[in-house]
Amino acid sequence: MALQQIVEQTVTGLGYDLVEIERSAGGLLRITIDLPWTPETPLQFVTVEDCERVTRQLQFALEVDAVTYQRLEVSSPGIDRPLRHQADFERFVGEEVDLTLKAPMGAAAAGQVSANRKKFRGTLERTDDGLGWQITWRDAPKAKPGQKISQKRAETPLHALGFTLDELREARLAPIVDFKGKKPR
Repeated sequence: MALQQIVEQTVTGLGYDLVEIERSAGGLLRITIDLPWTPETPLQFVTVEDCERVTRQLQFALEVDAVTYQRLEVSSPGIDRPLRHQADFERFVGEEVDLTLKAPMGAAAAGQVSANRKKFRGTLERTDDGLGWQITWRDAPKAKPGQKISQKRAETPLHALGFTLDELREARLAPIVDFKGKKPR
């Protein structure tokens, strides 16, 4: 049986979602898991106990199929979670994301932003027709701590970029850390 199939069967059998499998030099096998999500369930996080449970089960499964590795590492996706599937995008609508396109935007949006641009950070949204995706952002400079901003300053224009999942090289949640606590939506 292939490594992908063994790991996926084991992880989903324990009630988790497989996010990523990574093999590195030196025999490191890194598995990233997450808890299943539905719109009705509250936000849940992977715990150390979850990772330990999956690690123990994977050790047995990989030994049975004689998969060679030096070190097994099971972890949660973290604050910069990769977005790979349609369900991942649906789960994180309204969140700040970092996108990298496979090819530059081209001349289509050259009036608004650089035509050679491939990387964007903005808020993930559904398109108006509900079939595609877009991110929206403002190119306003970030205020420095303690800096006063004039109330008269003109607001920068809102940019929007529509995309399909086929056009993406990589998409991740933007690693934004706020030590002051979660703000209500």
